[in-house]
Amino acid sequence: MWNTGAYCRLSRDDGDRVESDSIQNQKQLLERHIDQHADLALVDFYCDDGYTGTNFNRPAFQRLMEDVGDKRVNCIIVKDLSRFGRDYIDVGRYLERVFPDLGVRFVAVGDNVDSQMGRYDMMLPLKNVFNEQYARDISQKVKASLKTKQRSGQFIGAFASYGYLKDPRNKNKLVIDPVAAVTVRRIFDLYESGVGKIAIAKELNQEKIPCPSIYKEQMGQRYHNGQRLGETSYWTYATIHRMLGNQIYAGHMVQGKNQRLAMHGKTKQLGSDQWVVVPNTHEAMIAPAQWDRVQILLKRDTRTCNFEENVSTFAGFLRCGDCGRAMSKTTRSGGVSYSCGSYKRYGAGVCTAHYIRHDELERLMLEDINSLLVTVENLPLIVQQAAKETQTKRTIAGQEQRIQLGLERVYKLKKRCYEDYADGLLNREDYMRLKEDYDLQEKQMEAQRRQAERVQEKPSLLEQPWVKGLLEHRRIKSMDRLTLAELVKNIEIYENGRVNITYQFELPEGG
Repeated sequence: MWNTGAYCRLSRDDGDRVESDSIQNQKQLLERHIDQHADLALVDFYCDDGYTGTNFNRPAFQRLMEDVGDKRVNCIIVKDLSRFGRDYIDVGRYLERVFPDLGVRFVAVGDNVDSQMGRYDMMLPLKNVFNEQYARDISQKVKASLKTKQRSGQFIGAFASYGYLKDPRNKNKLVIDPVAAVTVRRIFDLYESGVGKIAIAKELNQEKIPCPSIYKEQMGQRYHNGQRLGETSYWTYATIHRMLGNQIYAGHMVQGKNQRLAMHGKTKQLGSDQWVVVPNTHEAMIAPAQWDRVQILLKRDTRTCNFEENVSTFAGFLRCGDCGRAMSKTTRSGGVSYSCGSYKRYGAGVCTAHYIRHDELERLMLEDINSLLVTVENLPLIVQQAAKETQTKRTIAGQEQRIQLGLERVYKLKKRCYEDYADGLLNREDYMRLKEDYDLQEKQMEAQRRQAERVQEKPSLLEQPWVKGLLEHRRIKSMDRLTLAELVKNIEIYENGRVNITYQFELPEGG
């Protein structure tokens, strides 16, 4: 007797024939097949309605696999292979490896597939390829159709921008949400009158006005903001900044900001010159004259950068352990300290201080790293071997690979700093200083790439100052950004004084 899980799936995005492939029809066909086979006992139906078959990130399928793992189900039955999936590589992996290893019987009624009857016939891979190509073709047609709608000024998003709603009579048209519009207009008025973005955010938070993502959830929309950090449920500098520059409020439709190059790939953010902008598609919330004045103010809202100031060693690495936001630096006569960026900008109603002094953090970091070094046996021998291997492997290809890894690391640091700046958690001066620092590192690495043939002239690992100090004293005596970037991924500061360090390497068990 086989404990059977009946799996059903339907997605219009895959070009499924809605009527013939409806969930109800699939259920009836599978129920009839199970009734006709005495060795099959139905455990449950697992239905993914509205989920594409081009990947397996589907809730009902994941529940089915959990039941397989718990031994509740040892047979899976589907209407046909396209209901199971349209990615021929993943489908083949499940059918040829995963299910046999788990002892799971697989039945596709419409394709006459039953693993209990022996190995699958030679046509099965071709059917899987055809199913994926069909989904790929439909995907391209859907993209072309959506792009045409975008260029004609029709709204194709799942959720309208804060302050607007989809017209109940035409989902491709926007109408003003009278409740949220009051807040949007107030933001523009405050900014034009000289109130800063952080001050606007504080004022809205003090009045308990729900931020856009929370407002949409309160309105019953299943909205998820991919740019929102963790449990952030308040107005931020970044939210105000984006709203003030959003052409939607001037009555212009702006879409196509992201592009997915491959069917299974990640989306790529496009430059503003590649966006699809159609003017005067809906009622403007902000009058043209006010819109123009605000845009002029936004361009003037810059400060003179002072690149002579030293960039903090920990810039880009520090995060609040509770809210996840970047820590903000404060310089006073007593020295440099850090506190939660959310607390500093929006007050105690959002997060707490998480205060820590720079010298105290540096001391903790050095103590922790040196305590790890003490546990390493034969440290000089390990360093000598590493230096020897480095010298032996110092070929042009090896040098280029090292430089590439360094460039990727700098790119990640630049991206992290930009995200902090975009969220308003890193002011423009600090951001510009960091950017110049990383740009300089990039130029230096590019120069090294061009001179890779002269690698033998570069100092060996043993000649580097921090390694010399390590061998002489068995400890690191000072912390700089280069050493920090080599050793540490991120540092989290908690209100109770706890500091959590995530290293680039794996700690020994119990470490």
